[in-house]
Formats: sequence, C-alpha cells, structure tokens
Amino acid sequence: QVQLVESGGGLVQPGDSLRLSCAVSGSPIFSFNVMGWYRQAPGKQRELVATIFRSDRSNYTDSVKDRFTISKDYEKNTMDLQMNALRPDDTAAYYCNGRAYRAYGSDDYWGQGTQVTVSS
Repeated sequence: QVQLVESGGGLVQPGDSLRLSCAVSGSPIFSFNVMGWYRQAPGKQRELVATIFRSDRSNYTDSVKDRFTISKDYEKNTMDLQMNALRPDDTAAYYCNGRAYRAYGSDDYWGQGTQVTVSS
C-alpha cells in the first residue's frame, strides 16, 4: 500500500523559511512519473505549487518561482519543498501528490496535508 506523509509545516513570520517533506512508503519515488506539491487556502481551490518529473525536471507556479525549490531524495525516498521568503499569501494546507501512469490511465496518491501559516 502506497502512503505519502507530509511534515514540516508550522507557523512562521513573513520572510522566514520552511522545508516540507513528503515521506513515501510502499513504493520507490522513482516509480512515480510526476510528483508535486499542492496547496489549499481556506475558501479557495486547491492549486498546484510545484511539480518534479521522473527526469527531475521541475516546474513552479509563478507566485513561488525563485522562492520555492522542489527536490527528491532517492535515498530517503522523500520529496521536499524548500520555501524561502515566505509571505502571508503562502498560508495554506500543503499536500504532496504522486502520480503513476498505468496502461489504464493513472493512479494518484495524496498525503493528508500539513499546515503552513505565515503571519506576523
């Protein structure tokens, strides 16, 4: 059974940094075709923050470019999100996702989320 568990969220001040980690069990992370971090703020739709492909190529939504960095640690079997220069509008629940393409379509795996609150 594949499980994704996020950690690293918390309450920080504007300008601070946080590092989120998504620990994967039940499957090596290279088995996912793409992994990503999503976030959802109260009253808003879940949005894609960053993605990293099997090739390690990454993409970011415009609002986090040059501030956030997504990465994978194959030894630890984790996917991380380094968040710098945090702003109040980064406040949200952050979710990690792993997607594996199958012959019949794809399987999506989600973590339970970790809360990030940026406030002075």
